[in-house]
Amino acid sequence: MSGKVAVSVRELVKEYNGTMALRGVSFDVLEGEVFGLLGPNGAGKTTLMGILAGVLLPTRGKAEVLGHDVVSEARAVKELIGFCPQETVAYEDLSAWDNMLFYAGLYGMSRSEAKRRARELLEFVGLLDVAKKPVKAFSGGMKKRLNLAIALVNEPRVLLLDEPTTGLDPRARREVWRYVEGLRAEGRTIILATHYMEEADRLSDRVAIMDQGRIVALDTPKALKETVGELAVIEIKAPEVPEGLDEALAPLSEGGRVLVGEDYARIYVREPESVLPRAIEAALGAGVRISTVNITEPTLEDVFLRLTGRRLR
Repeated sequence: MSGKVAVSVRELVKEYNGTMALRGVSFDVLEGEVFGLLGPNGAGKTTLMGILAGVLLPTRGKAEVLGHDVVSEARAVKELIGFCPQETVAYEDLSAWDNMLFYAGLYGMSRSEAKRRARELLEFVGLLDVAKKPVKAFSGGMKKRLNLAIALVNEPRVLLLDEPTTGLDPRARREVWRYVEGLRAEGRTIILATHYMEEADRLSDRVAIMDQGRIVALDTPKALKETVGELAVIEIKAPEVPEGLDEALAPLSEGGRVLVGEDYARIYVREPESVLPRAIEAALGAGVRISTVNITEPTLEDVFLRLTGRRLR
């Protein structure tokens, strides 16, 4: 990272028919940084990305990309960014190759330059061998990778990735992560919006945690996890989690906080070895068929729970 600011956001507000989607959001993204926006659906991430991409107008506030205002200099901004939205932007009846040529043409590239970029990018995302197949025959993971290639066609200095792995299975998700890591190694400036804790932790240099249109915390993943304090996490995994497990475990957890998912429960303790037998006993008493029990370190989802009192998803 150069230390120079690539994206600057100041007191950004977006209102939809009386509903506040963004409530005074401010941050800077440095050149060469991967900046994560982590939060649940409805936190305001997609609205923020839409404003930075020039798709939406802010109600109030200011945002700049490489010194250009996203509203008054929208055309200049669009030349500098690549936007990879959640939905597929490729035309389903066209091949991946023809889609690439079409989008390259929108940037005024010559035919030869468009073909060069198409070949280069389809090879980068592992789709060159299926370049002539219609997009409607692609899997969800292949479409996400084509979305990424299209977003890169103009060689953008700033890349906006809005939930790039939503709906993908774990294997396909990790493939997309590999491509993002390749772009990170090139020094590309990337803003990544996601609700996947592991994705933000693995890919981001810094993470802004968003909730209800606000940034509630912003730091490196390591520093954010350290805010949980000197606590260990006891995680109990099971095929399913019955109702009432959180109530059974709450007396054993610091502050009564219990994070419960579809197949796990997590509690926060200072002396895990002494609490562990009681946690197992409480879980069994609540009717849990325990698969595994682990003592682990806090995650970004634990940070979100501490800040908001709710699960990330």
